[in-house]
Amino acid sequence: MATTIAVLSQKGGTGKTTVVRTLADVMERVGVTTLAVDLDPQGNLSDYRDVPPDAEPTIADVLAGRAPLVQAIHGDGTIVPANLSLAETELALGGKMGRELTLRKALAEIPERYQLVLLDCPPSLGLLTVNALAAADYALLTAQAQYFALQGLEQAMEVVELAHGSLNSGLELLGVVLNLADMRTVHSREALEALKEHFGEKVFQAVIRASIAYAESAERAVSILDFRPDLATDYLALAEEVLGRLPGFELAQERLWQLT
Repeated sequence: MATTIAVLSQKGGTGKTTVVRTLADVMERVGVTTLAVDLDPQGNLSDYRDVPPDAEPTIADVLAGRAPLVQAIHGDGTIVPANLSLAETELALGGKMGRELTLRKALAEIPERYQLVLLDCPPSLGLLTVNALAAADYALLTAQAQYFALQGLEQAMEVVELAHGSLNSGLELLGVVLNLADMRTVHSREALEALKEHFGEKVFQAVIRASIAYAESAERAVSILDFRPDLATDYLALAEEVLGRLPGFELAQERLWQLT
């Protein structure tokens, strides 16, 4: 059965989608069959995977019960895409019984060949994010190196704890990653220290540096691993830590050591 990780942040601009797409790239390269599920109506992850905006069916169709999950897998079996219609579906779900468990039921149909599922949550803490947490084994939080980063993470943790307490007792916090950081500045270093004081060992040692190269690589639909291998070392380090915290992925971790 696939291990499912919900990747979330309290707001946009934290590099969350870049974390999802690059971790997926790394995992595939070390032999972990990975399915990314785009839960953001903006569809940025789907754009990166070069899925046409009019592709059908999408995760919106799955959540609305119009299509089974297996039919919504695109991009050579790597992604379940999203587009703006997902916003309408979220509103429609609000009036249904058991609305928080809709995604969990859909993910039960994931083919056995997948070992890892990454859920790219929208940059808000609404019903789609709650659905992701109800369906996930782990939550991975992304934080930008800004003054209010800790406040946003505290709000996200409240939702994680709520989902754990009422919807998904098996949900665990995988970790917190500091993203879009410039560790040459006092501001970024203080942000990292604040995270460590609050979350302790749950904060990943790997820090993702800020760079325009991430936007440029996404625009070209080229992985940062190939576009800027020097920056890719941040994500290889993060992937190593992620694999080290997941049971059953020891072989993939060994392959990653060979890749680096």
